[in-house]
Amino acid sequence: MVDRQRKVKTKSKSSQDAPVNLHQIDSQLGMLGVLLMLICGAISSYLLSNLPNALTRADLENNPGAFIAERAWENLKVLNDFGPKPIGSEANEKLAANYIKREIELIEASKHPNQQLLIEHQLVTGGHSVGFMGHPLTSLYRNLQNLVVKLVSEHDDGTSPALLLNCHFDTVASSPGASDDGASCCVMLEIMRVLSREPKRNRHSIIFLFNGAEETSLQAAHGFITQHPWAKQVAAFLNLESAGSGGKEILFQSGPQHPWLIDLYARAIRHPFAHAAAEEVFQSGLIPSDTDFRMFRDFGQVPGMDFAHVADGYRYHTKFDNIDYLSVAVLQRTGDNILSLTREMINSDELANSGKKETATGNSVFFDYLGLFFVSYSAGTGQVVNMLVSILAVLFPLYGLKRAIPNGGTAVYKETIYGFLATVGGTLASIVTILIIGHELDALGYALSWYSSRYLMLGLYCDPALLCHCFSQMIVNKLFADKKTPLNLSQIVQSRLIGVSLFWSLLIIPLTLAGVRSTYIIMVVALLSLLSSLTTSVLGYHNTTTKWLLLHLAFQIFTMLWASNYYHTFMQTFIPISGRIGGTKNPEFFIGLIAAFCTLLISSYITPLISLLKKPSELMARIIAIILITLFLTCFTPASFPYRDDSAKTPTVQRHYITHTLRLYHDERGLVRNSDSGFLFREMDRNSERVIRDIVIQEPLVRMREMSSCQTEIFCAIPFYSMWHQIRFDHFWLPGPEPVVEKMVTLSLLERMQISKHVQRLLFTMEGGVQTSLIIGPKPGVKLVNWNLLEELTPATEFNGQKGHFVLINYGLPGAPWNMTLDFEHQHHDGALADIAVVTTFWEYHDQHTQEFKDLIGKFPPWAHVIPSVAAMNVYVF
Repeated sequence: MVDRQRKVKTKSKSSQDAPVNLHQIDSQLGMLGVLLMLICGAISSYLLSNLPNALTRADLENNPGAFIAERAWENLKVLNDFGPKPIGSEANEKLAANYIKREIELIEASKHPNQQLLIEHQLVTGGHSVGFMGHPLTSLYRNLQNLVVKLVSEHDDGTSPALLLNCHFDTVASSPGASDDGASCCVMLEIMRVLSREPKRNRHSIIFLFNGAEETSLQAAHGFITQHPWAKQVAAFLNLESAGSGGKEILFQSGPQHPWLIDLYARAIRHPFAHAAAEEVFQSGLIPSDTDFRMFRDFGQVPGMDFAHVADGYRYHTKFDNIDYLSVAVLQRTGDNILSLTREMINSDELANSGKKETATGNSVFFDYLGLFFVSYSAGTGQVVNMLVSILAVLFPLYGLKRAIPNGGTAVYKETIYGFLATVGGTLASIVTILIIGHELDALGYALSWYSSRYLMLGLYCDPALLCHCFSQMIVNKLFADKKTPLNLSQIVQSRLIGVSLFWSLLIIPLTLAGVRSTYIIMVVALLSLLSSLTTSVLGYHNTTTKWLLLHLAFQIFTMLWASNYYHTFMQTFIPISGRIGGTKNPEFFIGLIAAFCTLLISSYITPLISLLKKPSELMARIIAIILITLFLTCFTPASFPYRDDSAKTPTVQRHYITHTLRLYHDERGLVRNSDSGFLFREMDRNSERVIRDIVIQEPLVRMREMSSCQTEIFCAIPFYSMWHQIRFDHFWLPGPEPVVEKMVTLSLLERMQISKHVQRLLFTMEGGVQTSLIIGPKPGVKLVNWNLLEELTPATEFNGQKGHFVLINYGLPGAPWNMTLDFEHQHHDGALADIAVVTTFWEYHDQHTQEFKDLIGKFPPWAHVIPSVAAMNVYVF
């Protein structure tokens, strides 16, 4: 192709001199664009996983006042060695609690004489109503432990503002919880150690909360924020959590509102990793988790920031969340950031003014660029920025191109529309293609083939999406080719790129108007294109090919780094989650659509360049070859097997919850009318059912809703221990021998009272149990109108077409029996008032497992992680 200036001006010239659009770039170079995307992806992946060197005691002399990861690591080793620490266990209530208390006392003994540490051991009993995933429940707790420490400020009068740092030392059953959340507690111990040794007191006090019951519906945090006298001083909080096993800690929630928190983060953090998009994704419910942030926000009306590690989420809540799979550098990075942020907050004016109305309004848009620098601004500013970029990203390159081609205005407009149509067509085609591929892979039994081998995502979903965009560009070229256009090929492609900007602008504007702060992700893509166009106009490169192309690619490197960073972050987060979302949803659709979106982000300004190639079909043939190779690896080799054991120290296990269950059904006199027993399996991912059926082959495995008890008993007589954990999943029932059950919860009716014509009160006493749940199901024509569990009655939840009130009861330290009153209203009802199911769940109960249960667990392969439990369920009629 030749430049416009070199075109002949008369038609009398020979055909050799005619203005033709020659393809200037060899097709072999087309793969360089794909290679450039991969290189940028590798760089962003490295930056995402890169951690600082850990400091040791030897570094103290040169780094006074620094966070020393070695000391935190030594604390973590001890907590890790205690093993799983579910509430009520000796490991949690004695070993972990006593060790943390001892470390606090050692810190108190070594503090600077000018500092003051106040230490309290809080024992909390209480309850509240809460809803998870649309299902309300009543959460009650008894004798939970909190270890609370205040590093007193210079002017603390008991009412002055303070900063709260929170972690939890309890774990789920079967997991040592090195990352979730032992590492956070050790980081807090080291921060306390460092700050308590400084000679000068801080402006504001710091309250360190080591809470002993987070995994049970966030109960200990509720006990602190609603009952502890220091809670009234808390003006802001930092919650340290984990949903993975290491990596960088991400700021994924802030506020609500209180934009000054993000301002402090921007000033203080040495290694930023924070995205408003993470906040919106988490609060949308796409991530099936919650944190103590909710308790402080909802029950304390306190603003704060929520941090979590998300890398290697495969190990989250498994036996592999232990110190062997964590690195000391993780503690160093988190400690550096949280210590720096804590120092900034406790000496700031903002913390002192946090209670003022003007500081509590507005939201922030915030993000980091590859961890290199941090950007934040108000949501209102974000709307203005988004609108300006979306408009200028289209109008400015149009103006610049038209100015460079005085007689080509109409042609530029046409090619812009063609570029827009090609982008829309490629996007729609990629979505349809990904859905078809996802459906077929699932139907053929290859769901989650990328679970352990993420590189397969490139060939299964990213390359097909890229191919669709390339095909769309070529189809538009074929349909709308204009041999009489005054534009040379370079200018045609530049016009098509304006069409891409138009596509993004038409997304940015409605998303901005809808208040979606995450719109900044695509705004930055459009902004980089705008900057490229601006530079092109300033340098006068519109009428060139090579210079314009090199400049365009230079700016697109920043786009590809930006977009591929989101690809890695999204995949790092959601691929492990796809192994614990249940078996009813096809994870191929969700993960495939994320891949398609990220491919569009990365390549939207690259795929129009295919028009510059001599033989674009050669590039597409190579992409097709990669897709076919990936499909071969997926369908015919072990590379696509989803799960891995720990032989290579990179376990990606399949999760299985199995409950050995005893069910006793009582009549209205309290006598046992029937009983049965068996094993309850929870379907955790898309492949769970096949694995379970292979293990219990030839056994009468029954789906939960097909059990005979679903026809006669409240909530199918399923031993739910936490409604929001289990109601989302399908379960399977396998009849079997009775488990060994000791000290199950007993519920005894003490008295019936007719308190009004249509209201009858039942008085019960309940005794025993560490983790208990109640399901109260009023009979038809009967309504539960009051109780003594809480001040207000929690709404009923629904399961299997029945409505019932679900109550979760957890004990930390043993407690005395307690009485429960239930008031039932009825109009003309002479029979029983309600069915009440009482479930006692035993975790870490291995010494009492029957041989049959051990044999069943032993049948699972080494790449499966089994979380066993024993449950006793008594179903009463009153």
